[in-house]
Amino acid sequence: MTSSSQAHTGQTPAPSAEAEALHRALFTLDSHIDIPWPDRGDAFEDTDARRVDLPKMKKGGMSAGCFVAYIAQAKVDAEGHAQAQAQCLAMLDVINGMQGSQNGVTARVCSTVTEIEAAHKAGVLAVIPAVENGYAMGDDPAVLAQFRAKGARYVTLTHNGHNALADAAVHRPSLGDKPENHGGLSALGREAVRHMNRLGLLIDVSHASKKTMLQAVAASAVPVVASHSCVRTLCDHPRNLDDEQLDALKASGGVIQITAMPAFLKPRDGEAPRSAGVADFVDHIDYVVRRIGVEHVGISSDFDGGGALADWQNATQGVNLTAELLRRGYDRSEIAAFWGGNFMRLLGQAEAVAEQTGTIG
Repeated sequence: MTSSSQAHTGQTPAPSAEAEALHRALFTLDSHIDIPWPDRGDAFEDTDARRVDLPKMKKGGMSAGCFVAYIAQAKVDAEGHAQAQAQCLAMLDVINGMQGSQNGVTARVCSTVTEIEAAHKAGVLAVIPAVENGYAMGDDPAVLAQFRAKGARYVTLTHNGHNALADAAVHRPSLGDKPENHGGLSALGREAVRHMNRLGLLIDVSHASKKTMLQAVAASAVPVVASHSCVRTLCDHPRNLDDEQLDALKASGGVIQITAMPAFLKPRDGEAPRSAGVADFVDHIDYVVRRIGVEHVGISSDFDGGGALADWQNATQGVNLTAELLRRGYDRSEIAAFWGGNFMRLLGQAEAVAEQTGTIG
């Protein structure tokens, strides 16, 4: 790798023929995509209402996507937990329905590395379920097995606001949060981590507080993932990971999936509207590579959950990111690692640990 940051001109060159060909040849996985809710039944339609639908993935040369059942944080009580669990299971059912062939597109829900690889080999889009916010588990770790049974591959410990498992990076005084409720992971959160390890669910530390993240790294038998986060040194947002957290990821073998959220990529310029592009995105990849290595960074969009860049607006434009990585001097193997190889390695490690306990679904 001969990566070097370049001055940002604000103008994105058209992808070269080399970039187009490489992007089409690679296995390309986006590790965090939200689904609309309530469901509109439009996953197989190319609609302006979604940044990611299956036709856009096919058109954009995308191979796989983690589609998340996102549950907003609400009150941490029995009623809130019951509602969150029911909604999460319903959303996972919708994600499980995103398969078959319609409108010239074929997709398959995949819950193991072998299934994902087989789908890619067959030229079929891989839909990978996941859960965003451990609030959906409530106070019962046994619920995690239901998520895994519906194909989920990771659970994001928190969203904005503390839950019963852990403290979040952004607390919610409106929900009664103190700056810290647990000092990181709660006892329940530690139990949940053990359950997730046994089930083959990755622990996702995006949205978690720094203490939660570092404690999760120490508690998990499997390296953790930050499924949609950026670098705090480059953009001082509490959702981003600082150097100590990046170093902990390296020591444990974990991965940070840089995400296409302008607020996490680039400090605001006065009162100007926030904006960022793929060059800003790749600055964060460059930083992680220099700090902890190629094998610890990947790519996510957070499309349909707020993510979008000036030159990566939807799933048809991922080639612009591949082109920028080529311009920075990354080679094919490095770009392949970013676009899915590193994330797939973690999935495989999670499966290996689960298989040792005989619990993988």
